[in-house]
Amino acid sequence: MHRLLLLGCLWLLAAPPASSIFQRPTGTPAPPHLQYLLEPLHPTVHTQRGATATLPCVLRALPRNYRVKWSKVEPANYRENIIIITNGLYHKNYGPLSPRVRLRHSHRYDASLTITDVALEDEGRYRCQLVNGLEDESISLTLHLEGVVFPYQPSNGRYKFNYHEAKRACEQQDSRLATYQQLYKAWTEGLDWCNAGWILDGTVHYPIINSREPCGGRLLLPGVRTYGARDKQKDRFDAFCFTSALQGSQVYFIRGHLNFKEAGQACRNHGAAIAKVGQLYSAWKFSQLDRCDGGWLADGSVRYPIATPRERCGGLPDPGVRSFGFPSKEMRTYGTYCFVRK
Repeated sequence: MHRLLLLGCLWLLAAPPASSIFQRPTGTPAPPHLQYLLEPLHPTVHTQRGATATLPCVLRALPRNYRVKWSKVEPANYRENIIIITNGLYHKNYGPLSPRVRLRHSHRYDASLTITDVALEDEGRYRCQLVNGLEDESISLTLHLEGVVFPYQPSNGRYKFNYHEAKRACEQQDSRLATYQQLYKAWTEGLDWCNAGWILDGTVHYPIINSREPCGGRLLLPGVRTYGARDKQKDRFDAFCFTSALQGSQVYFIRGHLNFKEAGQACRNHGAAIAKVGQLYSAWKFSQLDRCDGGWLADGSVRYPIATPRERCGGLPDPGVRSFGFPSKEMRTYGTYCFVRK
């Protein structure tokens, strides 16, 4: 009898207080090193470009003299850039995200970060850190945008970009340099490209589905082949760009026999702009844009999107954005693809 009473008392001491307002579902205990922060149930938050996204960070208790610091891990330089710091009463924003971030603060334990008008560069890993003297702790979350990776080279041929030029070229085409995770996912979905290109962290890769002689030989297994980190100033390669859907926009085709200058004017006559390469890829991927007509784009290239492959539209078996390269801008052979925000 005394033994049963002793066990019962020990159980009561070990049990969490009945007044606790934050209870985790059965079978998902919080890691023992987190005393104040709740481990997120879903560490990846999925969103779209132009949307509003919230990264959850909730405290189970409020320690004395604490601060919560949000930061973003940048793969290009392996640094954490501070976004916002709060002590529960006041907060201060930092960096380029400053105009578009706020604390959700739906209750006094809530330190979740809300990002408005999500941009391509917002994708990545974020850290919510509780700063409390010797008891600092943190959680990591990933903001994920569904998107498409495409290889890109300029009009003067392959392997012309150093890292900084590749980064700028992607941005000019409504995209950004892809991360390794984005390139790897694109490879699993069928991206097969023999030319090596820069990605965001300054390394160089190329994705191969079908091993072949011009691309490392037939004996090498399929995969994302790597050249590793290269000199960002001196070494020159192509680029792998990443773009995503943009809410409230449309890409459409204008038929005609237009030179490059006339193509831009035709779009402006409709209250639109000549489409960028990233915008055409986005429309192909997310709006299933399918046309057999070559059309001018803003970089002077001529391309057309195929969602349903067929013999008379290039004859290739897989969907994709086909390219005629960079013809003379005086040629009056093609129509144009236009981009407009609705």
